[in-house]
Amino acid sequence: MKTNHTVFALFAVALLTQCATTEQPPAGPEAAEANPLAYAQETHLANVRQLTFGGDNAEAYWAFNNDALVYQTTQPQAGIPCDRIFVMPLDEEATADGKRKPVQVSNGLGRTTCPYFLPGDSVVVFASTHAADSACPEVPERGPEGRYVWPIYDSYDMYLKNLNTGETTAIAVSDTYDAEATVSPKGDRMVFTSTRDGDLDLYTCDLDGQNVVRVTSELGYDGGAFFSPDGEWLVWRASRPSTPEDIAKYKGLLSKGMVEPTSMELFVARTDGSEMRQITELGGANWAPFFHPDGKRILFSSNHATGRFPFNIYMIDVTGENLTQITYDEAFDSFPMFSPDGTKLAFSSNRNNGRTRNTNLFVADWVE
Repeated sequence: MKTNHTVFALFAVALLTQCATTEQPPAGPEAAEANPLAYAQETHLANVRQLTFGGDNAEAYWAFNNDALVYQTTQPQAGIPCDRIFVMPLDEEATADGKRKPVQVSNGLGRTTCPYFLPGDSVVVFASTHAADSACPEVPERGPEGRYVWPIYDSYDMYLKNLNTGETTAIAVSDTYDAEATVSPKGDRMVFTSTRDGDLDLYTCDLDGQNVVRVTSELGYDGGAFFSPDGEWLVWRASRPSTPEDIAKYKGLLSKGMVEPTSMELFVARTDGSEMRQITELGGANWAPFFHPDGKRILFSSNHATGRFPFNIYMIDVTGENLTQITYDEAFDSFPMFSPDGTKLAFSSNRNNGRTRNTNLFVADWVE
């Protein structure tokens, strides 16, 4: 999401120097400079394919049947001034001419973020600000000391969009920030982040937004959560301000609808919040975690090696052991998402962008 997920791609871009269209017109592969799609060290990735060619594309999440991705994109040159939600079919018929044919899911108003398929792949959940204002919300300036911040818009509400009927339904509505929803592989619950109790905490609910249950309660930002393959555990990113100065800074930013994402570690817990534990102590920004299909390892994005750039994808055991680097881009790799059948990995990257500021979607076969 631009406010929390995709915006890290823009964060990377900024330090290195997510309209009424119904179909995204991506540029062709010829628009990208002939740079490597994969690097020799990336031994876990094979047959890397680039899916988008221009703009800011990220948070690509798989359909349950493995044949489509839902994602968000910003492409001012195509009339998309801030994040909109699209579905990209990956079946052979949809890509027979060598071009992807993504179709817009959101209504072209406000800013949208964090899309995810529900079981059956005919309904998508995402967050949007369109009920409060049809225009893209203003992006805040940098926080204290000029440090990067994410906006936490109270106008974000979550919606279900039926791809067959076009019907859109608001769920789990509050007058605070509600976003970052993902769905359990079991198909029975979703997890999301909200400020409804005064802090950025995790909550679970039924797929229709009913039976909301709070999961976290410790001070700090808890967000970007995903379920384990068996649906019994959650993994997420979190900040944990502890000194009086850090606590005051965190609360001050949150009161202004902002959070500073430059210091985050990964946590796991059962879906009810029990058995919670921190699994990384790397420093820097560790985020965008996703469970390996075996449920024993986690992929995530991190800049811990430098504290700045590059961001690359790493893998670590749920015990916090055996840290392994997966990608080796010189700028930005993130949002690693395994297909439900465990054979493919979708991710976002600045690689092969012709030295532009574009962040594109890629898919690779996973190699053990």
